[in-house]
Amino acid sequence: MNINVYSRREFFQRTSGIGLTALAGLMARESFAVAPTAKAKNVIFLYMSGGVSQVDSFDPKPKLNEMHGQDMPVPVERTQFNNNGKIFGSPFKFRRHGESGLDISELFPHIAKHADDMAVIRSMTTTFNEHATGNFMAHTGFPFLGHPSAGSWISYGLGSANQNLPTYILLRSGGAEHPLGGNGMFSSGFLPAQHQASIIKADATPPVPNIVPSEAQTLQRSRLDFLKQIDSAFASRTGHDPQVDAAIKNYETAFRMQAAVPAICDISGESQATRELYGLDDPNERMAHYGGQALLARKLIQQGVRFVELSCLREDIKHGGAQSPWDHHGALERGHRLLSAQVDKPIGALIHDLKTLGLFDETLLVFTGEFGRTPFTQGSDGRDHNPYGFSAWMAGGGIKGGTTYGATDELGYHVADKPATFYDLWATVLHQLGIDHEDLTYRYAGRDVRLTDVHGNVIREILT
Repeated sequence: MNINVYSRREFFQRTSGIGLTALAGLMARESFAVAPTAKAKNVIFLYMSGGVSQVDSFDPKPKLNEMHGQDMPVPVERTQFNNNGKIFGSPFKFRRHGESGLDISELFPHIAKHADDMAVIRSMTTTFNEHATGNFMAHTGFPFLGHPSAGSWISYGLGSANQNLPTYILLRSGGAEHPLGGNGMFSSGFLPAQHQASIIKADATPPVPNIVPSEAQTLQRSRLDFLKQIDSAFASRTGHDPQVDAAIKNYETAFRMQAAVPAICDISGESQATRELYGLDDPNERMAHYGGQALLARKLIQQGVRFVELSCLREDIKHGGAQSPWDHHGALERGHRLLSAQVDKPIGALIHDLKTLGLFDETLLVFTGEFGRTPFTQGSDGRDHNPYGFSAWMAGGGIKGGTTYGATDELGYHVADKPATFYDLWATVLHQLGIDHEDLTYRYAGRDVRLTDVHGNVIREILT
C-alpha cells in the first residue's frame, strides 16, 4: 500500500476548503495591525528596575510626615529583609502641577511639566516581593522563565512596520545591566523567535555586535540567498515549523539591519538644541547616557519599531543594586535623588519631543517598577519592598491626562480603592494598540496562552 506523506503546507494546498479557511485566519491575524479602535501605534516602556517609592514620587501621604518616627498603627506584613523600623516621612516635597493639579514630588520637575498628559495609577499591586519574580511578572505576566515578554506579544500581535528593523528593541548604555532575572524576561518564550527583543547598546560602536559586514554586500547577499533556498526547502519538509520560519526571517532582518541600525544610532548630527534638550553633554554622565537612550527611542519609533524599552543605570551608593538601581534599602533620599536626576530630564525631553514631532498621540509611554516601597524604614534610612500598593503612570496614545486612578491608604501601604495589576496595565496597553487582550493568544502546551493569562481588565477610566 502506498501512503503519501504531505507536509502541512502541501496538505493545505491540496485541500482548497481548508486552504481558504487558513487564508481567512491569516487575514484575520493581520487585522490586529489595522484595528480601527487603535489609539496608539507603538510603546515606549520606561522600566524603573528596583522599585520606585510611591510615597516619594507620585502618591503624596502627608500622614507619614505627621507620624514620622512613630510605630506603624497597623499590622506590618513580612518584608524582604524584616529589618523594619518606624514610620518614614517623605524627605521630598510635593506640589500640584498643571491645570489638573496633579501632585508630583520634587524628584521629577521635568516630568511634572507634563502633568496634564499623565494618568497616574496609584493602586498597583503585585503578588511578588522579590526582584527576579517581580521583574518577570511585570514583563511577562508570569513569575518565571519561559513566557514571552509584553514587547514580544505586541510584536506578534501587530507585526512589523519597518522590515529593516526589529519590532521589539531593548536599549542599554553606560554599562546598564539587565534586571535581576536575566535576559529571559525579554525573550519571545514560545512565540516565534523573531519576536524576541533585540538589544542595542546606544553608546557602543558598533551598537550591535557584528553589525558591520566583513565582506562585500553583494557577496553576502548571494550567500544569504543560497542559505535561504536551502532553509526554505527544509522548512517545507517540516511543515513550516514556526521556529524554522523565524530563523529564516531573523537572517533577513539581520542583513537589513546592517545599514539601518548604525545609521539610526548615529546621533553625531543632532542639533545643539536637541543635545541640550536630552542632556547628552551633561556632566551627569548617567543622565547623559539615559538621555541618549530616550533620544534613540524616539528615533526608533519614528521608524516604525513597535516596542522600545529603556534601561536605568546603577548608582554607586550603599544598597543601590547594580541590577536594581532604584532598590534603596538604605540611603533612600540620596539614592532616589540620584536616580531621578538620571531619568527625569530625558523623559521630560522625550515627551516634549514627541509632542513637537506630532508623535505623542500615537505613542504610549508606560512608567513603572516591579513594586513599590514600604512607608516605614528598613534600618535607619531606607525602605524595603512593598508589593501591596505602588504607582505607575501612562501618557500619550489616547490616555486621559491629568488624572489619577485608585488610591492607597493614608500611609501609602495597602491599596484602598480600585486595585490594579500588571494584567490590567497590559490589557490597557493592548487595548490602546487596537488589540483585545483576550483575543491575542498563542496555542502552547495544549492551551491558548495570553499575556494577561486568565486575568486583566482595561482601565477605561484613564482613557479618552
